[in-house]
Amino acid sequence: MANLDRLMQVKGVWAAGEFSPDGKLIAYKGNISEEHAAMAAKMCAANTLMAEMQAEGYTAFSGQEWVPLIGWALSGPKYSVCVVGNVGVFVKNDEVSFNEVFKALREVAGK
Repeated sequence: MANLDRLMQVKGVWAAGEFSPDGKLIAYKGNISEEHAAMAAKMCAANTLMAEMQAEGYTAFSGQEWVPLIGWALSGPKYSVCVVGNVGVFVKNDEVSFNEVFKALREVAGK
C-alpha cells in the first residue's frame, strides 16, 4: 500500500488515494467522501490509460523519449489532480509546489 500519510504532508494536498489499474479504490485519506474517492479512482485509472497511449504516440511520431509514462496532471483554475503510477493527490493550486508533489508521488509510487 502507498504511504498516503507522506503525501498528505505535502503543502497544498487535501486528499490522496491509491487505485488499481482497473479503477477500484484501494485506499484514500483527506477531506473527501468515499464515494468521491471511488469516482476519482475510476477517472484516474482511465486517464492513466489515455496518457500511456498518448506517450506511446508522441514517442512514435516525434522520436523523442516519452515512455515509460511517469505521471500526469489535470489542472483547473483552483484545483489540480496529480497522478504517478496508481497513486494520486488533489491539490490547491495556489498552495502547492508541483515539483514537490511529483517528487513525493514518485517516491510513494516507486517510479
